[in-house]
Amino acid sequence: QVQLVESGGGLVQAGGSLRLSCAASGRTLSTYTMMGWFRQAPGKEREFVAAIRSDGMTYYVDSVKGRFTISRDNAKNTVYLQMNRLNPEDTATYYCSAAVAGAYKYWGQGTQVTVSS
Repeated sequence: QVQLVESGGGLVQAGGSLRLSCAASGRTLSTYTMMGWFRQAPGKEREFVAAIRSDGMTYYVDSVKGRFTISRDNAKNTVYLQMNRLNPEDTATYYCSAAVAGAYKYWGQGTQVTVSS
């Protein structure tokens, strides 16, 4: 059974940093075509944040470029999202997702990130 479990969220002041983790079980990371992070703020739709392809290529939404870094540790079957210079607009529930054959199929339960001004 595939399971994605996010952790690392919390409350941080503007300008601070957090590192989110997504631990995968039931299937190795290398079998997914893409691992992604998404976020959803209250009253807003879920939006793409960052993704890392199986060959290591990374993608970011413009609003986080230069501040967030996605990485993966295949040995630990874990994907990370390092978030620096956080601002209140980054406040949201962050979700990890795994893609199979180009479509995001598996989702974690989410971890809350709150950035105070």
